[in-house]
Amino acid sequence: MPPTSNPTLRQRRLGAELRKLRERAGLTATEAAARLGVNQGRVSMIETGRSPLSADRVRAMARAYDCSDEQLVDALATMTGRRSRGWWEEYRDHLPVGLIDLAELEHHAAALRVALVVHIPALLQTTDHARALFNEAVPPLRQYEVEHRVSHRIKRQGILHRETPPPYTAVIHESALHMGYGGPATVRAQLQHLLDVSELDHVTVRIIPFGKGSFPGTGQSIDYLDGTVPQLDTVQLDTHHGCDFLDAEAQLTKYRVVLDRMEANALKPADSRDLIHRIAENT
Repeated sequence: MPPTSNPTLRQRRLGAELRKLRERAGLTATEAAARLGVNQGRVSMIETGRSPLSADRVRAMARAYDCSDEQLVDALATMTGRRSRGWWEEYRDHLPVGLIDLAELEHHAAALRVALVVHIPALLQTTDHARALFNEAVPPLRQYEVEHRVSHRIKRQGILHRETPPPYTAVIHESALHMGYGGPATVRAQLQHLLDVSELDHVTVRIIPFGKGSFPGTGQSIDYLDGTVPQLDTVQLDTHHGCDFLDAEAQLTKYRVVLDRMEANALKPADSRDLIHRIAENT
């Protein structure tokens, strides 16, 4: 297969995981190339995600690196091939690459956990709420840019409504429920939508109420996307400069603990719905 000039995050992650396997085997790139019967440049391109691979090639590399973790190898084999032609590709020329990568990660995630303090999670937002947020972007977005972002965000929500949706857990601070984005009518519609979506069997919404005091993760939006095996989990953090993606083992461990502790401070799902309902009635 010809090389890929702009590999996706998923392709880069596959290459990075293969590099980890090589390093655990104590092999240099030159030694790995000799075992695989290729030149060192090919190994380098594979490890940067620029050389598309077949599932058979991934399994051959795992054998050469003495990897006996069959579940990990099977998971890596599913990540092979050229760039997936998912719906998100139509936005590649219109949106920052981080948003495209996020949509692809969500599409392939086995489960999702999110935690936010002042915003409603993107996958639970109404169209009007999302538009109100994007209209406040700094620097300002042109109207067509706002609409591209809105339609992309709404299409991302499709994973919650497909035939076999992934489990989705959202921990939201009560302050996010009081934010007035778009005015009272938009706020009421957003709160009702949150109630409606929270009734889906695979969606869990839990609210951290005022008065809970301090907890980790305050002020930061966290998306935790489960891979098919824990080694392939990813954390996505929203920042003013775009999406940050983390996948180092220590980082994954840290954010699992943060999310666990935030969830421990949240109300049970039924109590959370009661709180959302009371706020909606008073909006």
